[in-house]
Amino acid sequence: MSATDDQLYDLFVIGGGINGCGIARDAAGRGFSVCLAEMNDLASATSSASTKLFHGGLRYLEYFEVRLVREALIERETLLRAMPHISWPMRFVLPYSRDMRFEGDTPTSRILNVVMPWMKGRRPAWLIRMGLFLYDHLGGGLKILPGTATVDLASDPAGKPLKKKFRHAFEYSDCWVQDSRLVVLNARDAAARGAKILTRTAVTGARQVDGIWDVAIRDDAGPRTIRARMLVNAGGPWVGEIIHDTLRLNSTEGVRLVRGSHIVTKRLFDHDKCYFFQGEDGRIIFAIPYETDFTLIGTTDAEHHDADEKPYCTEAERDYLCAFASQYFERPVTPADIVWSYSGVRPLYDDGASSATAATRDYTLKVDRSAGAPVLNVFGGKITTYRRLAESALEKIGATLGRATKPWTAGVPLPGGDFAHDGVPKLIEMLKSRYPFLTDFWAKRLVRAYGTEAAEVLGDARAAGDLGQDFGATLTAREVDWLMGREYALTAEDVVWRRSKLGLRLTPEEISALDAWMAKARKGSAIRAAE
Repeated sequence: MSATDDQLYDLFVIGGGINGCGIARDAAGRGFSVCLAEMNDLASATSSASTKLFHGGLRYLEYFEVRLVREALIERETLLRAMPHISWPMRFVLPYSRDMRFEGDTPTSRILNVVMPWMKGRRPAWLIRMGLFLYDHLGGGLKILPGTATVDLASDPAGKPLKKKFRHAFEYSDCWVQDSRLVVLNARDAAARGAKILTRTAVTGARQVDGIWDVAIRDDAGPRTIRARMLVNAGGPWVGEIIHDTLRLNSTEGVRLVRGSHIVTKRLFDHDKCYFFQGEDGRIIFAIPYETDFTLIGTTDAEHHDADEKPYCTEAERDYLCAFASQYFERPVTPADIVWSYSGVRPLYDDGASSATAATRDYTLKVDRSAGAPVLNVFGGKITTYRRLAESALEKIGATLGRATKPWTAGVPLPGGDFAHDGVPKLIEMLKSRYPFLTDFWAKRLVRAYGTEAAEVLGDARAAGDLGQDFGATLTAREVDWLMGREYALTAEDVVWRRSKLGLRLTPEEISALDAWMAKARKGSAIRAAE
């Protein structure tokens, strides 16, 4: 027999990715009562498998998605100020050669083919300059980030690893973000403002009773029912399944599932800039400095037909990314260089585009009242605009529930982000001064993960031995306790692939030892709770 939670929530959010957690945080901060359920770990699907960039989407200008690009450009600096520990500026180098030719079917390329047929697939330098000019100014001008510049690759360090035919490049600004930590911090802040966050909790069904949703959920404790005035379907790749199978709504709205795969290699270059590479097929990829000692290369665009089929980087995608990058790097990138790969499914709004690459990255929000109680279905979106998506969602939620509220999240820091946007070096030095046993790598890693909360993680430790068991790669029991107690982590995978990327540095045996330790800790917590 299932139990029923006595509380009637204003909102029940399905999905613990960036959109679900962003909406939950915004709603809780406006005084709505919120319950969120995620069937796995937070950010366990798309939101931990991105290219990890806060960016305007330079290539989207070729599709004339000006509104999306402008919103994303404005957001970059807003987000940098709110989370300077997990996000930081990065310079992007776009190599250019007059010999480059591209296949493509964008609105811009079609116009060029008609107006300038002699270009024969070239993306002229003046077009790139114009795009970058718009990129610098569409968002109202740059305040933190430096503007576009030209680069002489013969003398600049960015030219050293590239083939000699690339003599010139354009350089512009975008930002890096630790995507899965962004999700967790939004969930934590939502909880601090009163939201109830349920992980490892599946929504098995929902029905409306007298204008109220009765939501059936199941976790390790068994089935129970949550009641809410309105649902938010932020299921990501599963948004369509939730509409038709869980809520049993007769909706024509749908998503287009597009798989994006990435490879991580041993470090391919010594500087801290990112490369933006244009391919002969009209696509682009990035090659990004990653976790100090590695390079991240991605992404692909491939149709993915089943949300329940776990995405992985196929051999064809691996070879595509290696060949693509090898068109630019002097030393070819081979499968032997790869130390890890990952893949995620983007749930794009199905706008009928002819290809996965052309499908819109914009978001669409639809309120459905056909069941008798309202549900907001969230389609598409990109990580850069998650906060603006949440604001747009709250406009619809407020109108539906008859409660006028005001936006508040712009400039409000996430946990650990309450310091200056350029204050990371100072924070690292302060942490090393307080805890002299920290290495440079260790201190930087902690600040980049926890910001001003890094000292809370370390507590009163006077030596490394005070932090408990050493799991390797600077991960200790004290930090794992924090992640389990504050950040919803339950397994080693949660810790080494989402709360951090220490899986790149730990051996399988070390990860297994961590998993066993965490299982024992969970059992101990359960016994204490029962007592």
